[in-house]
Amino acid sequence: MDSSSAPAILVVDDNDDNAEIVRALLESRGFSVIVAHDGDEALSLFESARPPLVLLDVLMPGRSGWEVCRLMRQHPAHGRNVRIVMLTALADWNDKQSAIQTGADDYITKPLDLADLEPRVRRHPPPVIPPARPLPPPPFTPPTHFPSSAP
Repeated sequence: MDSSSAPAILVVDDNDDNAEIVRALLESRGFSVIVAHDGDEALSLFESARPPLVLLDVLMPGRSGWEVCRLMRQHPAHGRNVRIVMLTALADWNDKQSAIQTGADDYITKPLDLADLEPRVRRHPPPVIPPARPLPPPPFTPPTHFPSSAP
């Protein structure tokens, strides 16, 4: 993936070390990455950069990851097109269910398994937008030679 032309992945984590580890790993694999350290910064970058994928911490000061996810999903132009993966130390089944109900596409628990992060990121490409109109059928070409029925 050419990071100079690909839209950046948005990594949101209030812990600078966690954000830096994820950023460094993804950039070393050719991804372009932007980082936000709180919910408001994440929403601002989401609006301006329109990332195809957001890796979103849940427990942050101010707006929680749950609230940020919900607000991103409500965005009129980009909310349906983004993939959101929650990154959190919360490992309870109810937390995973809450993530999906909030609009997340996936849920990764911390501490992160770095060997698993890249495949999980690659599993969440942006959705394919269907063409506005279906392609017309190919033109009919009648056969030029008909077999003769006489022996």
